[in-house]
Amino acid sequence: MGYCYAVFTSRSETLSFASFLKKMGLPCMIASTPKSIGRACGISVKFMKDYLDIVMQYLNKLNYRSFKGFVEA
Repeated sequence: MGYCYAVFTSRSETLSFASFLKKMGLPCMIASTPKSIGRACGISVKFMKDYLDIVMQYLNKLNYRSFKGFVEA
């Protein structure tokens, strides 16, 4: 069981997406973005890798302009 980070450049969109996932019943947390990722807002949404497909589906339906991608950890 690994983890993924959803990386955004906007803190407000990061917090909004984490709140959305929690409302949908998906366990997630706000975590510091790993330094190896580079430019980001400093925080990311961390979730279990098992949920990657459903998280991707939600992101495709929502309009988060600052979303930069996923990183596995």
